[in-house]
This record gives sequence, structure tokens and C-alpha cells, in this order.
Amino acid sequence: MPTTQPTTDTQQSYILRATCRAGSGIVAAVSGYLADNHCYIQALEQFDDESTDKFFLRAVFKRQQGSPSITVIEEHFSAIASQFGIEFTIHDPQQPVKVLVMVSRDDHCLNALLYRKNKGELNIEITAVVSNHADLRAMVEREGIRFVQLPVTGDNKPQQEQRLLELIKESGTELVVLARYMQILSNPLCEQLSGMCINIHHSFLPGFKGARPYHQAYDRGVKLIGATAHYVTSDLDEGPIIEQMVMRVDHNQKPQMLAALGRENESMALTRAVRYHVEQRVFLDGNKTVVFLGS
Repeated sequence: MPTTQPTTDTQQSYILRATCRAGSGIVAAVSGYLADNHCYIQALEQFDDESTDKFFLRAVFKRQQGSPSITVIEEHFSAIASQFGIEFTIHDPQQPVKVLVMVSRDDHCLNALLYRKNKGELNIEITAVVSNHADLRAMVEREGIRFVQLPVTGDNKPQQEQRLLELIKESGTELVVLARYMQILSNPLCEQLSGMCINIHHSFLPGFKGARPYHQAYDRGVKLIGATAHYVTSDLDEGPIIEQMVMRVDHNQKPQMLAALGRENESMALTRAVRYHVEQRVFLDGNKTVVFLGS
């Protein structure tokens, strides 16, 4: 075990994420290691997916007097990780996650992200807002955020996606959020953004694709409308789901009202999904996710 040393930041919490093949003794080893290093576990959630034979754990802990530095704790945890084949990370939740937002003309999802960021409900730093249109430039620049317009055509799409990747790299972006960005990302770009790109779209029962989905829903007399936030994959709108919202509607609500309710669903589902990701609550599990919603 690492040599202990005095510490002054004992109120600082950290988040340990761990994934490995399911087996016995993992929780005992993790909790025992933290206890041996004078760390107080504030919350611990775990899940054993029998269908994939994978184990997931999220622990929130803080160092107590006599605990080694977080760097030492992380370094020496590697021995436990090696024993059980654990892939792990330790995060400082006080550090804002760097997020690049992509939009087109609709502003409701972007506005929801900005509102929650400014209220301190989302611990994010928006590195830039990228759009294929100029409509939201004034809204973004009022916030002191960089706005980058990258118009996309059939001829320049590869070049614009390369520019996007350059922006992500140079800004240190950790998460890309498609806040009603109405362009389909190429398969190679989806692969490069695997696990770090969240999209939002409406989800009806039944589903309506193409133009004017709310008018289609009205014409069919739907009783449920909703929205789905998911990680982006090369399978359009079929990536691992993070959050969904559903709202009951009836025959009194015209297409314009359905669209307004849809915007509420989309904003709420997307901001929740971003918060879950930022708070290290989401684990990829094949084509699905494990989302811990406890403390």
C-alpha cells in the first residue's frame, strides 16, 4: 500500500469508474483498497450484466486525514485493476467537462444547455458552438462563446468534418453534443467520436421519419410523443440510449402544440443525458448503456 501523507483537501470528492468481466471479490477489493488508504466512500453503485458478463461500478469517495494524494491512489490502484482485469478512471467532478455543441437553426436545446450551465446545474465549459447555419451566432456570442460556422454541402462534407475534428482536438473537447444539428455525420466521423458524442431526436409511437413529423403524428392521432438522447453511432438514431422522455397527448392538441411539447421533451432529455455523462454515470454496454442515477 502507498505511504500515507497529510492532506488538506479532505472535502474534495472524486469519482471512480470501473468496468471488467464479472466475478467475485471485486467490490470487496475496491472498497477495501479505498478504506486502507483512508478514503471515505460516499456512494457506491454496481451492476452485473449477466447477458454480457460485464461488471460496472461507480464509487464517489473523498480522502480523509492521512490519505495519500489522489495521484498516488490512482497509481497504486493499478495493482487491483490488474488482478481483476479492471478498466478504470478516477475523475475530479470539480473540473468542468469541455463540451463542443453543434446546432443548425433550432435554438431550444442549445438554450436549455446554456441555461443549466449558467445556473451551475451542468459543470461544463463550452469550447465552441459549431453550426452549418449562421442563425444562432448572436445568441452564442452574447454568452462569450466561440461560434464557428461550417456550411455543409455534398462536395465539402469531408473537409468540414476534418475541420470539426481539428476544432475538437485543439480545444481539448471531451464531449460533442448534437443539439438539433440537422446533418448526418459520416460513418468514419461517428467511429472517431464513439462514446463521446450525444444526439437528440423525437421518438413517437409509432415512429415518423422525414419532414413534418409532428404533423404526421397529428394526422395519425398519436397518444404519446417523446424524445430520445443517445450516443452517436454509424447506425442513424440507433446508438446506445442514455435518456428518454415521454408525454401523453390527445386529439385537442394541434401540430403546433405537439411541436412545442416535443421541444420540451427534447430539451429535457438532452440536458439530462449530458448531465449523466458529465457526472460519469453512463457506461457503454454493447449497444446499450448502464446509467447509475443514485447519489
